[in-house]
Amino acid sequence: MNDITRYLAGRVTTGGMNRREFMGRAMAAGVTLAAASQLYATSASAQAPKKGGSLKLGLEGGAATDSIDPAKATSQVMFTAVRTWGDTLVETHPETRAPVPSLAESWSPSPDAKTWTFKIRKGVQFHDGKEMTTDDVVATLKRHSDSKTESGAAGVLKSIKSIENKSGDLVVTLDSGNADLPAIFTDYHLVIQPNGGVDAPNAGIGTGAYKVKSFEPGVRMTFEKNTSDWRSDRGYVETVEIITMNDATARIAALSSGQVQFINRVDPKTVPLLTRAPTVQLLTTSGGGHYVFIMHCDKAPFDNNDLRMALKLSIDREEMVKRILGGYGKVGNDFPINDTYALFPEGIEQRSYDPDKAKFHFKKSGHSGSVLLRTSEVAFPGAVDASVLFQQSAKKAGIDIEIKREPGDGYWSNVWNVQPFSASYWGSRATQDQFYSGAYLSSADWNDTRFKNEKFDKLLITARGELDEAKRREMYREMAVLVRDEGGTILPMFNDFV
Repeated sequence: MNDITRYLAGRVTTGGMNRREFMGRAMAAGVTLAAASQLYATSASAQAPKKGGSLKLGLEGGAATDSIDPAKATSQVMFTAVRTWGDTLVETHPETRAPVPSLAESWSPSPDAKTWTFKIRKGVQFHDGKEMTTDDVVATLKRHSDSKTESGAAGVLKSIKSIENKSGDLVVTLDSGNADLPAIFTDYHLVIQPNGGVDAPNAGIGTGAYKVKSFEPGVRMTFEKNTSDWRSDRGYVETVEIITMNDATARIAALSSGQVQFINRVDPKTVPLLTRAPTVQLLTTSGGGHYVFIMHCDKAPFDNNDLRMALKLSIDREEMVKRILGGYGKVGNDFPINDTYALFPEGIEQRSYDPDKAKFHFKKSGHSGSVLLRTSEVAFPGAVDASVLFQQSAKKAGIDIEIKREPGDGYWSNVWNVQPFSASYWGSRATQDQFYSGAYLSSADWNDTRFKNEKFDKLLITARGELDEAKRREMYREMAVLVRDEGGTILPMFNDFV
């Protein structure tokens, strides 16, 4: 079995490809009809989940500063952990990306989309045996939306005017219309906790498929099956262990030896080696996740837009997709939205590598000397190599980028969102509004580029309540251009998940 057929078989196993598509692509790759039929049957039969056993995950992205409080989840390890023990009101459909019921059974808006009523599921128990109530939901949302909160979801909840329990229903009133409110409630920070987590935010008590058994920040986290889970279509294994493995070589060795059954952030350069092992299955999917170099627009020398533009023009995006992603991704255009999002603004000119224009803007900026870029392998797979490529391409434009490699432990608390120029990563969000509200609105708590633009803010608020999709798409286009041309985001590539 070659790399192509391994990939196709993996898509079938995970339900990502039907028989017709598989047969067509397999035979196009030179597989005979008989062999393709047999391979499809074998792969399809592997879709049926088996109960029992244990699952061990070796994940990059953890640190000693990790907190089990979902409000403070900032690393890949904690994103995964929170989803393991907690549930949100609404989930995202894995294929359509539409919001679907979870702890909220249904919802309905007022005609102006300012008032939303959510029917809360009954008969759901927390891990401590107490029944979840609408009051717990109200308390959770109030904790994350409070003006003094430290929650990463605060930015997307700022428009909430009131949160109430009315006859057992959750009623949320906004200061302006928002057609995307159900999608906002899929945010991983917003897992429902007893009394909202006010009393014990770090207890790890939720309604998820697994209970927290132990937690060592930056080391490991163990879970045991929740025998009172309200859902029967999950929780197939008895125990789950998440092990922090920030070293890529260690992750690959652990997977190859069977120490763990799943790893994340696979460096595309290692794919040929991994797929030679008969027990290893490669899973890939496209998404809105992207690798970035972020500049603080309010700190010198990055407070000069000509300097920011010079750096954006001095990066070879095609080369990065080829050498860093191994082709598993697409070039970015310096705004965080791609065609996986609804109402994607098409027709925006693709920015390309142009050392002459970069040199022009660099000279116009008046800056002399080097710029310091901080990077680490925990920022994204291949981040250090990507930084070196950036350094090399910028040099052709007469720009000297000095690279400082930071340790992985503490990167997300000491470098990202702290230092003015660094490598980073953003995952996808349910909607454009959710992404922009959380990271690009002037008042957003996770505005890691310090981008503050009054026109952008007004467009975002107006688009949020606009029910006409054509008008909304055009506003999203204007917003994308503003971020692309004036923001502090250098976005060379959208990564496939490998």
